[in-house]
Amino acid sequence: MKKATWLTPYRFEPELHVVELRNIIREIEASVKVDLGELNRILRRYPKDGREYFSKSEIIQGYQYLARTEGWSNESARLVEKLRMKPVRTLSGVTPVTVLTKPFPCPGQCIFCPNDVRMPKSYLSREPGAQRAAQHAFDPYEQTYSRLSALSRMGHPIEKIELIILGGTWSFYPDGYQYWFIRRCFDAMNDFDAGELPMGPKHHRVNYLELEERIDGGFESNPYNDMVSSFLRSVEDGELVSESEQSTRRELERAHCENETSSQRCVGLSIETRPDYVTEIEAKRIRHLGATKVQIGIQSLSDDVLTLNKRGHDVADTRKAIRLLRQAGFKIQAHWMPNLYGSTPERDIADFARLFSDSDFRPDELKIYPCSLIESAELLNVYRAGKWRPYTQGELLEVLVACLDAVPGYCRVSRVIRDIPGDDILDGNKTTNFRGIAEAELAARGGACRDIRSREIRGERVRGEHLRLDETRYRSSVGEETFLEFNDDAGRIAGFLRLALPDRESFIDEIRTSAMIREVHVYGAAAGLGERDEQKAQHGGLGRRLITRAERLAREAGFSSLAVISSVGTREYYRRLGFQDGELYQHKALSTA
Repeated sequence: MKKATWLTPYRFEPELHVVELRNIIREIEASVKVDLGELNRILRRYPKDGREYFSKSEIIQGYQYLARTEGWSNESARLVEKLRMKPVRTLSGVTPVTVLTKPFPCPGQCIFCPNDVRMPKSYLSREPGAQRAAQHAFDPYEQTYSRLSALSRMGHPIEKIELIILGGTWSFYPDGYQYWFIRRCFDAMNDFDAGELPMGPKHHRVNYLELEERIDGGFESNPYNDMVSSFLRSVEDGELVSESEQSTRRELERAHCENETSSQRCVGLSIETRPDYVTEIEAKRIRHLGATKVQIGIQSLSDDVLTLNKRGHDVADTRKAIRLLRQAGFKIQAHWMPNLYGSTPERDIADFARLFSDSDFRPDELKIYPCSLIESAELLNVYRAGKWRPYTQGELLEVLVACLDAVPGYCRVSRVIRDIPGDDILDGNKTTNFRGIAEAELAARGGACRDIRSREIRGERVRGEHLRLDETRYRSSVGEETFLEFNDDAGRIAGFLRLALPDRESFIDEIRTSAMIREVHVYGAAAGLGERDEQKAQHGGLGRRLITRAERLAREAGFSSLAVISSVGTREYYRRLGFQDGELYQHKALSTA
């Protein structure tokens, strides 16, 4: 069998170019504004090896090297802000790192789902994140390490990582694989030293690109599962998961413990699953993995639409899943799909309204994925039979404008339109920036997006005394939720906290009668661990002030204990605030005074 090759990335050695780099950095620092033209003029004066330009990432690595070896003051960090590539990646306060699990059988048979057997179910090999995963044969260590390396070279702080695990139905993967996958991600964070990816395979590597992309024939027998299962067994000694891809919970916990004081800490971990796979046992198991957020594909709140699309669950399953996840303290990111078979623009608008009018739902975050027509999806047969068509651009615009207008301020719309390459879409919308178009249309009609992402303070500088603390209360399926947020006069959000005050006991003994902090997030450009800048939103004491207010509200509501669903990398922070470790959560006793 042809094996996937190990990558040997180019390693830049700044110590060989000290004179040129020092001159470049000094000129950039002296410039009021560094646009592309000005940067090119500077680089022409100091070429690398007398022949070529230094790249932005090389200049940033040069600055980092000189700052260490020549003791430059912290003010030189402004250079990184001037040159930082794609700064939006870390303007939400943390640095996201996305990794994909390997192709594996899926319990669903959704007709809209792509069937690229070289990818985990529902993903396509030409999607950017999927391409990166395939380059590393879906190895979690390599994916994480190489992503940290790339982000570091681009000048992003990587001390606070939000680990996002995508790929099929997470809960359907074997337990041992789940423990191993997450452990290896943590190993990469714990090992990372901004150098080359450590050489040598860590386990038996499988080249999934040996599989043929196309699936021929009908879909009644679930050909994706048949082909993937057959391939995995052929390369894994008859098993779907090799012995080298399995770990124990204890091994994962050791990696967690090391990460509590690592230079690169995991401050958030999300997995994705289906409503019909969320049970009390599963929710506790996911928490043992260190997860703090669950992405859940609800797709529609109409049973007949779910049935037509062979989703495999009903709305009652969605209600139950969200209730259990809330009782366990998770952040909930819902996936919702307009333009499914059996729906209409009018039905979609009404369906979306139920997401927030019905207290059983009300997600914290949301991804809106209009249905796309992919050649390998069973939906193609329905399309050819004339029973379904993609919305026109005008119809889709009306749906998205109505949706964005209906999102309350406590929800964050993380994405609108999935990043599917146009070549993979047979018919329908191929405009990837449709969110911007919908937002502009909403503004033209006198409206405005109120969701969190639209109001983030991002890289702006702010002082705490210029912020006000606003509170929004709403009902959920388990009690009252309070959304605390620091806003400036323009309504831009600098930080928030989600506090749950349940009126029903949790199924988890440890938090049976506790109030729960489900999320604390301070916005602004991600700051490194221990960095302080009183004009930036992060590390200005906003998190502590939000938690103090949450303690008071919980005490006034009659709770004697406040729990927090902390990430592995934030445990030290909460300990400093007086929280004590439990098995799955951290806790603080509330005084009666």
